[in-house]
Amino acid sequence: VSGDAWVSGDAWVSGTAQVSGTAWVSGTAWVFGDAQVSGTAQVSGTAQVSGTAWVFGDAWVFGDAQVSGDAWVSGTARVSGNARVSGDAWVSGTAVVDN
Repeated sequence: VSGDAWVSGDAWVSGTAQVSGTAWVSGTAWVFGDAQVSGTAQVSGTAQVSGTAWVFGDAWVFGDAQVSGDAWVSGTARVSGNARVSGDAWVSGTAVVDN
């Protein structure tokens, strides 16, 4: 965790995962593996970001959502509910993925 980024509540950042910029990880969210959360991105609730996934810009991952593999979530995109973004998927711009 670097810069002005923060981790709060019962959230975890483990392995070689990185949280930087002013990014925020909260609730019981988990960022692990080689995942990165940067910029003003937020990961909250029980969400998970893993593998080499990257959440950046002003993107949010929340609820019980999971971002894994080589997936990217960027811009002001929102991934929520029980949504799964994995593999080489990119969610960007103002996209909303909810399940």
